[in-house]
Amino acid sequence: MLSFSVYGLCTNNLLTMFFYLPTMPEEIPQQLQDQIARLQQLRSQLQMIVQQRQQVEIRLKELEHAIEEVEKLEGKGEIYRSIGSLLIKVENKDKLLEELKEDKETYELRKTTLEKQEERIKEKLSELQNRLEDALKTARKAQGA
Repeated sequence: MLSFSVYGLCTNNLLTMFFYLPTMPEEIPQQLQDQIARLQQLRSQLQMIVQQRQQVEIRLKELEHAIEEVEKLEGKGEIYRSIGSLLIKVENKDKLLEELKEDKETYELRKTTLEKQEERIKEKLSELQNRLEDALKTARKAQGA
């Protein structure tokens, strides 16, 4: 007869779930071990994608603010652009605005891509959680029989 202990897994923004697994790793069926490892891998991927998306969102806000400020400038207001550790005077306001808007568009596309990746991984996590729950229910029933 196998002894069981509580093993908790949290999957960012998905329900926290607790599995009853055999105490010793060698008592856990290999297929279940593989699924748990895959769940942890997906969780790490999701965390990385969320962090990337957050960084992109921050950069988008910076670009939007920069565009607003450049558009507010009238007449002979001077604009300097940071390039590395240098500040370089911008000679053509319209060209700068065009570059900023292109950057914004690029970051918006990147954000959309990351959101789609995030959603796909969340779906995979949910499916894998359901499979693991089913496998564990089956294992508990088998132990009780």
